[in-house]
Amino acid sequence: MWPEQQPTKILLKQAFEGDDSAVNQLMDRHRNSLRQLIRMRLDQKIQKRIDVSDVLQDVLIEANRRLTRYLNDPVMPFHLWLRQIARDRIIDAHRRHRVSAKRSVDREQNMVAPRGYDQSSIHLAALLGDRQLTPAAAALQKEMARKVEAAISELEPKDCEIIVMRHYEHLSNQEIGQALGLTEPAASMRYLRAIRRLKVILQGDTES
Repeated sequence: MWPEQQPTKILLKQAFEGDDSAVNQLMDRHRNSLRQLIRMRLDQKIQKRIDVSDVLQDVLIEANRRLTRYLNDPVMPFHLWLRQIARDRIIDAHRRHRVSAKRSVDREQNMVAPRGYDQSSIHLAALLGDRQLTPAAAALQKEMARKVEAAISELEPKDCEIIVMRHYEHLSNQEIGQALGLTEPAASMRYLRAIRRLKVILQGDTES
């Protein structure tokens, strides 16, 4: 999902040295990944009120505004820093366009399984090794993806979050740890527990 880090590191060095074109390349290089993240994370009902491109533009403007501070103190990899800004803008959008007064902002921000990311859902089902959920017939793939996404939505928020970060955002355990303020072993353990719980839900679904 995110661009390769080595070219990004070169552009960051050039930007630190005052190369304005490197700044533009940095933002352009991450534009599509940010767009995908925002589309995945922004509540579908809110997307009927606010365009993903508008949120993306806000993220890029804020990233440009704060870039000098980041270059002087890069506390995390650049794509995780951008991801954090995007997450803040998404929370702001949820506050401005709350779907229901009965749902708190924090609750609304908890991750639900992204819809329409069939390949990620299918790959996750294959990883879990459930033959009933990994048929070879292409006609059944969308149903397989739907089952996985529905099962993810039944998880506790922190389990749902880490599975989406790993399998839909394609972050490593190390990156997840950095994003969540965990050690890499702690992130790995949380992920394994979440996978076990997801498998239990899926097995219950196939037996019903």
